[in-house]
Amino acid sequence: MEPLLVEVYLGQKGEPTPRVFTHDGVRHEVDRILDRWYRQEMTYFRLSTKGGRRYVLRLDEESQRWEMVMQEEG
Repeated sequence: MEPLLVEVYLGQKGEPTPRVFTHDGVRHEVDRILDRWYRQEMTYFRLSTKGGRRYVLRLDEESQRWEMVMQEEG
């Protein structure tokens, strides 16, 4: 998986939450976090962008590396 450039804000509990991410040179503004879940050392975010697309991103808590898990069709 390709690493992403992600701008975050700190959520209510101080956790990094994506606000903007850049993938393949295209900047995507996050409109809404649709879901969030945790697995071992990873945090996953299902989100929609202002362009109407949906993605699943994950954050490796240890390395602070962001990756795109999938882009949803729709």
